[in-house]
Amino acid sequence: MSLSKEQIEHYREFGWVSPIDIMSEDEAAYYLSRLEQAELDYPGQFSARYRNNAHISFPFMAELAFNKKIVSAAASLVGENMSLLGTVLFAKEPKSSSYVSWHQDATYMGLASNNLTTGWLALTHSNLENGCVAVIPKTHHQGMVKHNDTFGEDNILTRGQEVADIDKSTAVNLILRPGQMSFHGPWLVHGSLPNNSDSRRIGLALQSYLGDDVKPARGEHHVMHIQGAPVSNDFIEVPRPSETYSEENRLARDKANDAFADVLYEGAKMKRNM
Repeated sequence: MSLSKEQIEHYREFGWVSPIDIMSEDEAAYYLSRLEQAELDYPGQFSARYRNNAHISFPFMAELAFNKKIVSAAASLVGENMSLLGTVLFAKEPKSSSYVSWHQDATYMGLASNNLTTGWLALTHSNLENGCVAVIPKTHHQGMVKHNDTFGEDNILTRGQEVADIDKSTAVNLILRPGQMSFHGPWLVHGSLPNNSDSRRIGLALQSYLGDDVKPARGEHHVMHIQGAPVSNDFIEVPRPSETYSEENRLARDKANDAFADVLYEGAKMKRNM
């Protein structure tokens, strides 16, 4: 499902496009049930501090990364030759204080191109009450802006990185039903508030689909080939999992997480306890 000309133009001008219908609520509920079962079976693999790259070791998560509608939409934005840098599971518990500060994805990612896009797939309702993603329109046109590391206890981001002097009055809330998603660009300033509802708010960030002209600027990056031309030798390619939590895929995920943590924390004065 390629994006329409109007959707692509909106993404280029404002920095995001939403909502995009990917699957029914019933299908989203199926993947949510798979996730909840996996949390029970492998609790250490889905903790708040171990939420990256589950698609490397759990086939049902990889199915989402390879979903034809998602891939086609992403290709409309970055080109047909694509790899996936990683995934992040964002699960906000009911009545929790966890939030995501205003930030840009690309600032700490260590990549030398902006031809990448982050997809955010809702597995539950994502709305004002439970802390949906909010964006600041057109901020992607500014390029990289200064971030301050806060390491805030309730801040979900790695370094608690935060952009100062944001005009919050311009923020747009991206309200999604289960099975819908948004895409936003690497320089768009965005964040989300705590979950004040009585239910979990769960979304999967596909962060990010990379065009074939993207190269590392620093550090080691592990990517999964999605479609088109082979992955550049500048990256380390990880295989799509064929079985749940195999030793091979567990080690591949750990290596990818460790390498990306080194990139994200480069230059930081401290690291969070993991």
